[in-house]
Amino acid sequence: MTRAISGRSRPPAFSGWRNPFSPSRPGMFTAATFVAAAAAVGAFGWSGEVLLLPLACLFPALWAFAPGRVTAGLVSMAYFMAASRGLPAGVSIFYASDIRVGLVLWIAASLPFVTVHTVLWSPKPGWHRPLRYLLAVTLMSVPPLGIVGWASPITASGVLFPGWGWAGLAATVAVLFAMTTRAWPLAGVAISVAVALSSITWTDPGPPEGWVGIDTTFDYQVAGEHADYAQHMTTVALVRRAVENGAGTVVLPESALGIWTPTTESLWTRNLADLDVVVAGGAVVVNESGYDSVMVELTGEGARILYRQRMPVPVSMWRPWASGGASAHFFGNPSGRLAGATIAPLICYEQLIIWPVLQSMLFDRDVIIATGNGWWTGDTNIVPIQKASARAWASLFGLPLVIAFNT
Repeated sequence: MTRAISGRSRPPAFSGWRNPFSPSRPGMFTAATFVAAAAAVGAFGWSGEVLLLPLACLFPALWAFAPGRVTAGLVSMAYFMAASRGLPAGVSIFYASDIRVGLVLWIAASLPFVTVHTVLWSPKPGWHRPLRYLLAVTLMSVPPLGIVGWASPITASGVLFPGWGWAGLAATVAVLFAMTTRAWPLAGVAISVAVALSSITWTDPGPPEGWVGIDTTFDYQVAGEHADYAQHMTTVALVRRAVENGAGTVVLPESALGIWTPTTESLWTRNLADLDVVVAGGAVVVNESGYDSVMVELTGEGARILYRQRMPVPVSMWRPWASGGASAHFFGNPSGRLAGATIAPLICYEQLIIWPVLQSMLFDRDVIIATGNGWWTGDTNIVPIQKASARAWASLFGLPLVIAFNT
């Protein structure tokens, strides 16, 4: 009798644990579909085409309705790594190293995003999901996690609601909020309509009258190499040509002025003495612990430091665990004055993350200046993504935009 009772009671007690580590084929197919869709959204949304940025707004729905926490984590990883797919090649070029170094950093960079979204995912419907997604977006938008907060769907605000400013940002957050609820089809329709309207009326934000950004193609073969005399004189010639074509304010790329010294300043002021022009260019200023990546204002009468970068590229530039790296002025100098205008400066990496541009928008601003030095990006889409992000932000706040990159 004891054996009979034991035999009858065993199946109900263990029926829910049959093959616990072998998910059903339909379940695996569903999970794979979610992951593949997230990868596609990341790849196409972050292709470098500004009008495709709203595709990133599909990510919250894929994350929220993933059929399990593990799948939600894989969805997050697929989206982030597809969006940042240029990183391995870029790292290998920068360090002149094997692609494996780039792959390691690529995976490491994805971990904060994946961890936050995996931990905050909830199987419960209702308000749990949207509130948790809002928390995830917030955590990935501000330091410390916001330091690697790339590929945020919030960047699409400028395409969805051009000219709306802070109201457009709030509307985008509301749309992303809705994408994690049962109202996601309506939110998806709203996104589609907004994108269709933008596609018809879209005009890339341009510079103010008399302003020009100069792109260069100087090849830095060794990381840390800076402008020599020949490069300075070539850049001076580009400025002169721009002035001849009517420019009164010229913006040069990040690091265009090399290491900033009294000798460099003298060289430039002497060559600008006969020109009626204001030049803003990127430079490196050495300090006791490393260096600052800065933007310098130059005229024929002298020079001054206009802006110190708030967030240099982690690892390759910003290395707080070691001396010799770039300093991070996280919330410092969000705006500056150039040629009588208030500028919102964004140097390179700052165009990929959220808080620098939003902090700058809290202050009076007349124009956004976006500079970069993408010599190390090779044939990847990193620079196009940076430019697309800058265009989206300028469009959102209805501001002129000056772009200057070295590629």
